[in-house]
Amino acid sequence: MNAETTILPRREIGTSGIHASLFSLGSWHTYDRMDFGDAAAMLREAVDRGVNLFDVGVYTGPGMPPAFTDVIFSAMVRAAGLRRDEWLLSSKLWLEAFGADGFRPQLENALFRVGVDHADLVILGDLRRDDLELRDLVLDLARLADRGLIRAWGVNNWSAGSIQRLIDIAAVEGVPGPQIAQLKYSVSRRSIPDGAPFARLWEQGLTLQASDCLEGGVLAGRVNGDRQIGRDPGDIRQRIIDDVPAFRTLAESLDATPAQLGIAFTLTHPALATTLFGASSIAQLRANLDAAALVDRIGSAELRRLVEPFWADRDVVDPEGP
Repeated sequence: MNAETTILPRREIGTSGIHASLFSLGSWHTYDRMDFGDAAAMLREAVDRGVNLFDVGVYTGPGMPPAFTDVIFSAMVRAAGLRRDEWLLSSKLWLEAFGADGFRPQLENALFRVGVDHADLVILGDLRRDDLELRDLVLDLARLADRGLIRAWGVNNWSAGSIQRLIDIAAVEGVPGPQIAQLKYSVSRRSIPDGAPFARLWEQGLTLQASDCLEGGVLAGRVNGDRQIGRDPGDIRQRIIDDVPAFRTLAESLDATPAQLGIAFTLTHPALATTLFGASSIAQLRANLDAAALVDRIGSAELRRLVEPFWADRDVVDPEGP
């Protein structure tokens, strides 16, 4: 596999007609830690290798420290000389800010910060409010699509039951429903995406965006705890840390890095549209993209068999999801 010439395949996001690269790049606490020139060069190489989907959220709000990784991304796009038709924007929408004016104010702010006029995909953040009518969300997103501000939408870490309600509401109203679910998915956290409740959603055309596939770098060997990483459903992170030496040994036996093995695993899910990861150097980007070759070399079934011992949330979390 030639890292300079191999172009990533693309898969459709749900039934949206939008085709995303097998890998997508995230921005959370990434670009604000990089040299700007290196970041722009990495972005250019990513696009040249076929990456076309970029998750760029506004990760700040009232009472939170300011964050500018999305603004930096807008400058990276200009410095890399990218045309808007060369890349897809995935933006986050937070339910905490959903009010009388719907999602539009926060979406317009997000688009302003990135310097574009629409998002190709928006992902609704975790469902933590019990005062929301899901129908209001579905209809508001339909209005944003009608106005050309978004093309498709999905959700982040919602339960299977709540997603089914969104699908059913959209069908009744005759508007587009969710096309993708962004879920934690790794060799350690498998119970939700691999469980029966979500299997019923995959059968209806929903697709998966695998996220947190390296447990914030833990599975890649960064276990010193000096980075902000995501939540720990099931309180299994120490178990994951304890598994790292054996996981590294397995990766080495396959002539791969732990990061490549962890990323490659996500590609074995039958409903996967794209796997989201962060990269903070061109070398890391190249290594991560080469994870696709590992699946071709080992085979999906064998790869899943080999990583079975590292399934840390088996019988620990409810497969229904949050």
